[in-house]
Amino acid sequence: MIRIARAAPLRARTCDDAPVNLRRRAAILAGRGAGWASRVTGRGAGTQVSGRIMLALDPDLLRAVGTADRVVTVSATNGKTTTTRLLHDALRHAGLPVVTNHTGANMASGIAAALATPHPPSVAVLEVDERWLTHVVGPLDPEVLVFGNLSRDQLDRFGEVHAIVDRWRAITEAAPDRHVVANSSDPHVVHAAAPARRVTWVALGIPWRQDATTCPRCDGLLDWPDGRFHCAGCGFAEPEARFRLDGDALVVDDRRIPLDLAIPGDWNRMNAALAATVAEAHFAVPAETAVAGMGAVEVVSGRFAQHRLPDGRAARVVLAKNPAGWTEVLHWLSGRDTGVVLAVNAHIADGRDPSWLYDVPFEVLQGRPVVASGERALDVAVRLHYGDVAHTVEADPLVAARRVAGAEVHIVASYTQFTRLTKEFW
Repeated sequence: MIRIARAAPLRARTCDDAPVNLRRRAAILAGRGAGWASRVTGRGAGTQVSGRIMLALDPDLLRAVGTADRVVTVSATNGKTTTTRLLHDALRHAGLPVVTNHTGANMASGIAAALATPHPPSVAVLEVDERWLTHVVGPLDPEVLVFGNLSRDQLDRFGEVHAIVDRWRAITEAAPDRHVVANSSDPHVVHAAAPARRVTWVALGIPWRQDATTCPRCDGLLDWPDGRFHCAGCGFAEPEARFRLDGDALVVDDRRIPLDLAIPGDWNRMNAALAATVAEAHFAVPAETAVAGMGAVEVVSGRFAQHRLPDGRAARVVLAKNPAGWTEVLHWLSGRDTGVVLAVNAHIADGRDPSWLYDVPFEVLQGRPVVASGERALDVAVRLHYGDVAHTVEADPLVAARRVAGAEVHIVASYTQFTRLTKEFW
């Protein structure tokens, strides 16, 4: 039988708990009120401000609200929002009560707001920003950590990949008996998960290797014979994995489970394979059942949403945040008869330094109708010029989508452009 509540019982209340409980109730009520005000005034979803007020009034709230739940944290540079949603739907399909931070608010405030919502003891499937994992793992005490992938993202704010690797590895070193489900194809993830005594490996592949050229153990150059990494200097190598993504299917031992998804792209099959592995390896939900629960997911927090242009053509908004993510999306688009709008901003949430544009292979868009758009449209246009990609410039992505040629239109957007478009798109 699948256990829903934690084995450790909640601490019995005493008279000494009364002031704490009153403060906690006041913090939650104040946070909910602020969230409601944010929503009704159109300033936002209210999740972040709600959680910030809760934690400001009760700094121990995060530890308290997750006590009755089985906590799963999902973290990665790319795909954590989608993996979280797919795992959530997989477990619900299997009949488990599940709570999650469905808005994608993945720092302490967003997680606190999600768990403070009244719910029975549940599986708490929580997306956690890869840099914030060290801050929330102590209070939440998750029973399983899910490690997807690590690559460069907003270097002007957070530095190189090895800084995140060191943080993750410190987590597994501090609690080596905690279950980890991890991508065996990513050397950074393997190094971070290695101290854990119980690791379920899933081979997902690593299409973007530009951030995985050196060994995280000894700094020697990695070799990739047959697509698997190996370091000749220290012997660091890709571990064997019982779960494996093979084309459009997840292979588990001698079972081949087709990943029939409504959401597009090879990267989403990687997310689905990771979620199905967690479901089977940790919750005893067969991967077949998990995949069936994921099949109806069409939109994840605005990602992959389809709209209709005034002329009847389909338009889809796709989020891309860093070189690895952009590369995956562009390769997927290169095989489609589509107009492409590249909408890029350079706010704090996007990363203020747009030099990453030169790490993305925009050349794959040659021969397709392309528009450089967003607040940094001219930066995009210069990069397209050097890539010999014919293009026009239109700063407003909605106008660009209406004007660009193609049987359909895809708007590939950086974070703040994506957020704007999910609110304003027709």
